[in-house]
Amino acid sequence: MEQEAVRWHIKGMKKGDLSRFIEQAVRAHVFHRTVQDLKARNAGTDPDELQVLVDDAVRDVRAERRAKVKAR
Repeated sequence: MEQEAVRWHIKGMKKGDLSRFIEQAVRAHVFHRTVQDLKARNAGTDPDELQVLVDDAVRDVRAERRAKVKAR
């Protein structure tokens, strides 16, 4: 089955608005797929163990951010 290219024209939008809209839609879609993949991958993980992993990751990121702020 051959697909045809789709061309969108929307009146009243400024140049670049459609590109920004598409970029946002793609980012949202990728984020949604990533969340679904993570949920599926962690479905069999013990909730307490998963919470420990999340807490560790959050602690590490916060420590990195604090170090960056102090370095300024």
